[in-house]
Amino acid sequence: MNTNTDFLSDLCDFLYPRSPYYGQFNTDYLAFNAHLQEFSQRVNYICGLQTNGKISPEEAYKQIHYLWKQLKTAKQAIKINQ
Repeated sequence: MNTNTDFLSDLCDFLYPRSPYYGQFNTDYLAFNAHLQEFSQRVNYICGLQTNGKISPEEAYKQIHYLWKQLKTAKQAIKINQ
């Protein structure tokens, strides 16, 4: 009985939810979807931190802007719509 592993798996699923991909199956699209979901999750955390006063609005903006640049770079590396 390995409940510790089950607990960690459930916790990871709760903290980092993943939605299935329903679009046209293409490895590039699937990879970009993974990047997009990670971007979305991180923006959600940043918004929560800013809403609760843990970081300033300027810091939240900077972090989200940085994540957006990373997402654009990932899109260019995957070469979607080119």
